[in-house]
Amino acid sequence: MDRTHNKQHHHHHFSLANTAHQRCNEWIFRDVPSDITIEVNGVTFSLHKFPLVSRSGRIRRLVAEHRDSDISRVELLNLPGGAECFELAAKFCYGINFEITSTNVAQLCCVSDYLEMTEHFSKDNLGSRAEEYLDSIVCKNLEMCVEVLKQCESLLSLADELKIVSRCIDAIASKTCVEQIASSFSRLEYSSSGRLHMSKQAKCDGDWWIEDISVIRIDMYQRVITAMKCRGVRPESIGASLMSYAEKELTKKSTLWNPSSQTKVDSNSTSHEKLVVETIVSLLPVEKHAVPINFLFGLLRSAVMLDCAIASKHDLERRIGSQLDVATLDDVLIPSFKHASDTLFDVDTVHRILVNFCQQEDSEDDLDDASVFESASPHSPSQTALVKVARLVDNYLAEIAPDANLKLSKFLVIAETLPTHARTVHDGLYRAIDIYLKAHTSLSDLDKKKLSKLIDFQKLSQEAGAHAAQNERLPLQSIVQVLYFEQLRLRNSLSCSYGDDDHKPTMHQSWRISSGALSAAMSPRDNYASLRRENRELKLELARLRMRLNDLERDHVCMKRDMAKSGSRKFMSSFSKRIGKLSLFGHSSSRGSSSPSKNSQRTDSKVIDRTCASTE
Repeated sequence: MDRTHNKQHHHHHFSLANTAHQRCNEWIFRDVPSDITIEVNGVTFSLHKFPLVSRSGRIRRLVAEHRDSDISRVELLNLPGGAECFELAAKFCYGINFEITSTNVAQLCCVSDYLEMTEHFSKDNLGSRAEEYLDSIVCKNLEMCVEVLKQCESLLSLADELKIVSRCIDAIASKTCVEQIASSFSRLEYSSSGRLHMSKQAKCDGDWWIEDISVIRIDMYQRVITAMKCRGVRPESIGASLMSYAEKELTKKSTLWNPSSQTKVDSNSTSHEKLVVETIVSLLPVEKHAVPINFLFGLLRSAVMLDCAIASKHDLERRIGSQLDVATLDDVLIPSFKHASDTLFDVDTVHRILVNFCQQEDSEDDLDDASVFESASPHSPSQTALVKVARLVDNYLAEIAPDANLKLSKFLVIAETLPTHARTVHDGLYRAIDIYLKAHTSLSDLDKKKLSKLIDFQKLSQEAGAHAAQNERLPLQSIVQVLYFEQLRLRNSLSCSYGDDDHKPTMHQSWRISSGALSAAMSPRDNYASLRRENRELKLELARLRMRLNDLERDHVCMKRDMAKSGSRKFMSSFSKRIGKLSLFGHSSSRGSSSPSKNSQRTDSKVIDRTCASTE
């Protein structure tokens, strides 16, 4: 393999030497024999001393130093631009005309500096010619500046020293700023009222340069964008340029944006992509919404996969958290690139984004404390954002819940990150928890209770409440709460359905006042007493419900025992007797709750104490 490579390398130099020799024969003096041979990167040029020493200070010095030995061969090491660039310099020494263009002006500036082809040795020398073309032609044209920057990639140290790069970058920044100002003036127009305003366009005409600068190397691009920021180019234009550059440098690598691909990635390619991502993150404008949030999520996915610097990932998470309310479910579904036994999605990254969102909301609330009315308003922007993010989180939980490797602790930490007032309705959270319970059947009763505590059953819709009341995956205590709140909702709706107190049934007189609403016809003291009486009766009803559920469980155990001891006839008669004694709310039995006995009251009072302790 190495031998083949060496042969190819030798053949390449041989072909280059032949080509250079053929080109020299076309413009060299044929009638005068050569008296000096110049070697550049293995390529030799048979030339004459006089034309070279009259223009080049370096060659003049080398010849003078070896005058006694009658030097006839000179090797020029590390000559910028290589053999092709030296050929142009030699042609200039011989007076052969050639065209200076944006593709060779950087090399000519560097080789003239290397060969010391300055005005000190000859008037209108190569250095001054190249500099004049660079300043008067290249720096006035953005496309030419970009082309020169591309040529400087292989001449970076010397090109920086000669300020070729900085002059082109300043010219690009100035040109884009001028174009943007001109475009802004062209968009000015008068409204019907005679006022001057800026017309809205989908894309600014002054942003035509975005595609042009996206072809340069990442280090050059970073310096160009930094110069544009200093010149005051609009953040939206900077963001559009960053998106265009990322699309060209990253989306062409299928493994970055398609995690399912099993293509083996070269380490050099990966390091380049990592550098691109980290650089683009550092160049992002500080202004909010300067780039769309889906682009930020795309950068974050790439940063996670490429294991970019922690500072870059945290910066992206902070930016995403500041505008999380406009994100979609597809955005937050970030694949996990860790080992196979881990979760399918990167839950930790989403949790950090949520923490950033909540901290941002807290800071905004602190700023709004001066205006009490705005901060207390339920329709303030922060509350609207909280509601949107809460809906997004519930959908995200439902999406990751079926993952068998998703631990309960991670599910809980995502669900508990947002404040309690963020969820006005708990249907989405209940759906996610139900999916998790269905996928993780081995959960203990304690873990199920931890999940159920997340749900505020008062905030369930009628459909979700009906489903939860029959959900066998929920703990028994949660089902009791659902039934209690459903009964409370039913009684409140019944009390509100009556228009006149005289036509209400006597058994519902204690429910005249709906929960949370005051009657204008009653004094505050009577109203407070009525609310307390209503609360006591609600607690009593809950205690009776729990007591009857306990009786049902004990009777179930007894029925199993009776089934084992006696025949089916005796079992059925015993079952029918016990069922006849039971009534869920106590209204259908002749021993209903309207006139309980003293013993039942004593039992109810004990259960009420336990209920109050548990609910409080």
